[in-house]
Amino acid sequence: MQRIWTEKHRPQTFKEVIGQDKIVEIIEAMTKNKNIPNLLFAGPAGVGKSTVALVIAKELFGDRWRENFLELNSSDERGIDIIRGVIKDFSRTRAMGDVPFKLIFLDECDSLTKEAQQALRRTMENYTDNVRFILSCNYSSKLIDPIQSRCSVFRFKPLDKEGVKKVIEKIKKEEGLTINEKISEALYDISDGDVRRVINILQSCASLNKVITEDLVFSLVSAARPKEVKEVLEFAVDGDFIKSRDKLLDTMLKHGLSGLDVIKQIQKEILNLNIKDEKKLILIEKCGEVEFRMVEGSDEYLQLESLLAAVVLYGK
Repeated sequence: MQRIWTEKHRPQTFKEVIGQDKIVEIIEAMTKNKNIPNLLFAGPAGVGKSTVALVIAKELFGDRWRENFLELNSSDERGIDIIRGVIKDFSRTRAMGDVPFKLIFLDECDSLTKEAQQALRRTMENYTDNVRFILSCNYSSKLIDPIQSRCSVFRFKPLDKEGVKKVIEKIKKEEGLTINEKISEALYDISDGDVRRVINILQSCASLNKVITEDLVFSLVSAARPKEVKEVLEFAVDGDFIKSRDKLLDTMLKHGLSGLDVIKQIQKEILNLNIKDEKKLILIEKCGEVEFRMVEGSDEYLQLESLLAAVVLYGK
C-alpha cells in the first residue's frame, strides 16, 4: 500500500477541506478577492490548519505557488535569527505573478521565543506591501498581544464524528480497505477529532492487512479497549480493590500503556459508571490531581492505586 499522508492525498481545493466549513467559507471569499490580511490559525493538532494554508497558496498562485510561498516550522527554527535572516530575505522581494504579495506560513509559531516574536512583529509591520503572514499555533495565548492584534484570528475545532467518518470513507475507497462502522467509531474515539492521527493509524494497520479489525487498531495505538478500562472501574466500584488493581496492571502490561495514557481513558469511562453524579465529579477531580502528580514525576503505579482506592471509597 502506498503512503496515505502524501501531497496527493491532501485537499487541493477549499471544497475538499472537511470539518471547518465556516472558516473555509470566509477564507475562500478573501482568496477570490485577493484581499488577504495576516492570518492566525489556532486550534489542536490534525484539524486542517496547515492544509488550509497550502490551499490558499495554491488558489492564489496556481502552478507558481512554490515560488511565492515560504513554509517554516517554528518549533525547529525558533530563534530570532530565523526572523532576521530567512523571513526578512524572503519578504524583501516582490511576488511573481499577478498577486501583489507573497505568503509566509509559520507553523507552530507558539514555539517562537519572546525575542523572536518581537522581531516578527516588526517584520509584519515593515513588509505589509510585499508579504502576508499565516501563523499557525495550538495555543494563541502563547503569542504576544501585538502579533495577535495584527492578524485575523480563526479558531479551528476538532473534527466531529461525521467529519472523521468522511475522511475514513475517502481513504477506504482510494486505498481499497475494509472498514466497518464499529471501526470508524473506535477511530473517532481514539483520535478525538485529530485527522492526522486517524490517517497514521490507518496507514499502520493497512501495512499489515487491508481488512481493518478492532484488535489490529487497539494493538497498534497502544490503547486499552473501553470495556477493559470499564471493568477495572467496576471492580473498584464494587469494593474489590485487589481485583481492580490486578486487572489494571494486566491491561497496562498487555497494551504497553503508560500511566498518562491510562488516566485519560479512566477519566472518560468514569462518566459511564453507575454511580451518582456528585461522586463522578469527585473522581474526575481526583483524575486531574493524579495526572498532575504523574507529570511532576511521581510513581505511576502508586498514583493509579490511589485513584482506584478513591473509586472504592466513593463508589460505595
